Amino acid sequence: MNSKTPILNPFTSVRFSAKIRRTVNKQENKVREEEMKDKRKARKIVLGVLIGYVIIMLIGYLGISFYYSSHFFEGSAINGIDCSNLTVDQVKDKVIEEINSYTLKIEERGGTTETIMAPQVKLTYVDDNRVDELMDEQEQFKWPLSFSMSKSYEMAANTTFDEAAVDEVMDNMSCFQKENIVEPENARIEETENGYEIVPEVMGTKLDREKVKAAIIDAIEEGKTQISLEELGCYEDPTILSDDENLNAQLESLNKMTAANITYTFGSRSEVVDRSVIRDWLVQGEDGSYTLDTDKVSEYVRQLGLKYDTFGLEHEFTKHDGTKITLAAGGDYGWCINKTATTDALIQAINDGVVESREPVYLYTAKSREENDIGDTYVEISIREQRMWCYKDGQQIVDTPVVTGNVSRGFDTPSNGVWAIDAKKQDAILEGEGYASPVTFWLPFNGNVGIHDADRWRSEYGGEIYKTNGSHGCVNTPYENAEKIFNAVDIGTAVVVY
Repeated sequence: MNSKTPILNPFTSVRFSAKIRRTVNKQENKVREEEMKDKRKARKIVLGVLIGYVIIMLIGYLGISFYYSSHFFEGSAINGIDCSNLTVDQVKDKVIEEINSYTLKIEERGGTTETIMAPQVKLTYVDDNRVDELMDEQEQFKWPLSFSMSKSYEMAANTTFDEAAVDEVMDNMSCFQKENIVEPENARIEETENGYEIVPEVMGTKLDREKVKAAIIDAIEEGKTQISLEELGCYEDPTILSDDENLNAQLESLNKMTAANITYTFGSRSEVVDRSVIRDWLVQGEDGSYTLDTDKVSEYVRQLGLKYDTFGLEHEFTKHDGTKITLAAGGDYGWCINKTATTDALIQAINDGVVESREPVYLYTAKSREENDIGDTYVEISIREQRMWCYKDGQQIVDTPVVTGNVSRGFDTPSNGVWAIDAKKQDAILEGEGYASPVTFWLPFNGNVGIHDADRWRSEYGGEIYKTNGSHGCVNTPYENAEKIFNAVDIGTAVVVY
């Protein structure tokens, strides 16, 4: 240990440190007190400022709320009119202005438009205080919300107008002028060259005046600015349109029933049953479909018979010498239509839509279907001349004397008519009262009267033999000529006797 080093008293050191700490603590406390004072002062200042802001905002809020006690909120609209920040009176002025400028646009068929203006119908505004009520309903203290959402009001503006003026306006509208009115027409079926077709409807422009008036009045009362007369059903439209189910069914039925085209041939002559004929035979049922009137078809066939039948009728005939004679009715040669069978066949053909040429169904036929139905193969017999001729395909192949019925005994050969050969028979025996005569060639044409050979009992022909020694009515013919005729003619060949 160094003797010069001072010796410290430990108690003294402790007291000195404590003193120093007390001094330091006092200083720190003083600093903290100053800081606290500063913070309290700052808080007072901030609180004062905040209170000031709140007071200012409250004053502003209350002031604006007071403002909106008599003004509509920002973004308010009544019947589409912008009422932002307007008073009740200002809104009413706008409503009046809007009504005074009211125009109703009327859309018509075909793109035409017409307009009606407020003065024309004496439209005026009647204040019913509805705007005032809307203002009263406005919650003025909720004005801040108006900036984030708009408010739209719809109200029926109370107006008045003159209905008599509406009539006067309508009188002057273009759509009611006679020259502009097109009458509506129903879709219909019409015949064309190619069949029946649907002619589309004509919508027309004819209006129901009462409906138009009601639509205009309703529009004015509701404040509408545009209406469509077509959409409102104001037109007098056709009742049958081209897509009508019944009309199209009728069309289909008509075209089916008139599709047939049948040509009846009568030699070089013909009659056509086509659409122009069939249409007059059709009967429309309750369901719209068509059927044939069978009585009319039957009558048509009957008329064919009257025009083309020749059976048993008069015949014009050109004799071997070129002279013309008229043969009386009553023979059994010629054409005769089987009317029942022909009618049935025609009805069936029409129902089936047949397209063809055909002949009627005949009861009796002749050799030619021309007006001269005798044709160019026939037998000609002259009672007065007691001669017979036979023509084959227009060429004379036989010219022979004959003996006809015994006049003195009343066995006259039927004459002045045309008959048809009914049969052809070889080696026949002709029997009658008191006789039985064998012949080689037998050609009956009128019951038991016919042409046959007679060489077994006759050696002479012609002259006046027939008056006293004639046949029982038959035409006695030399064997050779009887054979030629027998081979030349067919059953049904005409035999002309005069």
